[in-house]
Amino acid sequence: MTMVDDSIAKRNVAVLVLAQAILGAQLPMMFVIGGLAGSQLATNPCLATLPISMIVFGSMTTAPWISPLMQRNGRRFGFVLGAFGGAMGAAVSAYGLYTGSFFMLLAGSYLSGIYMSAQGFYRFAATDTASEAFRPKAISFVMAGGLLSAIIGPQLNKLAQDAFVVPFLGSYLAIIVLNLVGVGLFFWLNLPKGSRSLPPVTNPLKARTKRELLRDPRIIVAIICGMVSYALMNLVMTSTPLAVVGCGFTTNNANDIVSLHVIAMFAPSFVTGHLIARFGVEKIIATGLVILAMAGAVAIAGVELANFFVALFLLGVGWNFGFIGATTMLAGAHRPEERGRVQGLNDMLVFGMVTVASLAGGGLLNCAGGTTVEGWNAVNLAMIPFLVLAGASLIWLSRQRRVVAS
Repeated sequence: MTMVDDSIAKRNVAVLVLAQAILGAQLPMMFVIGGLAGSQLATNPCLATLPISMIVFGSMTTAPWISPLMQRNGRRFGFVLGAFGGAMGAAVSAYGLYTGSFFMLLAGSYLSGIYMSAQGFYRFAATDTASEAFRPKAISFVMAGGLLSAIIGPQLNKLAQDAFVVPFLGSYLAIIVLNLVGVGLFFWLNLPKGSRSLPPVTNPLKARTKRELLRDPRIIVAIICGMVSYALMNLVMTSTPLAVVGCGFTTNNANDIVSLHVIAMFAPSFVTGHLIARFGVEKIIATGLVILAMAGAVAIAGVELANFFVALFLLGVGWNFGFIGATTMLAGAHRPEERGRVQGLNDMLVFGMVTVASLAGGGLLNCAGGTTVEGWNAVNLAMIPFLVLAGASLIWLSRQRRVVAS
């Protein structure tokens, strides 16, 4: 039996885990302070979560060009660009807070989306030099780096958020430092330098167009499940700090809840790859959808601190199974020469849906009822139709496979 050497892939995974931990710490920070900072500056409370929406919108609009850019110039180039985008975004956001400009806060948030988009490709970079057997584990290990970011980000936020007279100004300054420190990690990566380094194939095939790719059942189902898992997680997480504070708890309570949530997002990654290899990707995605539904049920059951903790914990685990499963399905559904096109298309669609969800979070919470509790219930009830859509897509894929097999 031929042994596959994954030593380079394992080294790359180690670097990407550290990048996920250090640079990734900025995301839980921004998701805690984004809505709260927005509520300080926005004239309409329904727009409180618009800064978070702009981060995700920035990620969505960056994905279509940064993925082909990485295809041509290599992953490292895109990752470094993303880190500088994150630093610039935090600087502009800090200026917006200092001057009381909601517009500048939104502009900085959009630039921060460049980092978020680049970070989304860490999981794909883990597969570039990995064998087929190691691929799901590589994705899971890189995602597990977020476990450290879940601890670093909210704890750093606690120290920095009140460091200056202007609330949350210190948090954005700390994010600048995270990006500038973390960017050096990417020079330790050993990855293919763009499309010219793709391995030759015996019978080269023309890369499929976007329309042709979206006719592939596995690709379309992977995208749908990725969209639903990420968007619903974002919908609820974006609303959580506002809901926690609105229900009479503190900003530090919100930090702790988001910290547990992000730990739950990434901690299962140590076993998710093994579970996918053992039970199949479809079953793991389906399990994730069920857990997301359970999170919504716990949230609707009450607004005690324990409800927030348990609901956000389940939300994180459900996202992990659903999103890593969808990523694994997508990674195995396209050819190397289609990598840039597929991954860019996927992230554009996923983060497009997440943008809508993050904006809807503030609207539902602040404007869907007379009280914070009514708004919080509306946020969680909004999950139902999308969970049904993703579940139905998995059932359809299973039937398609049976038809082909027969």
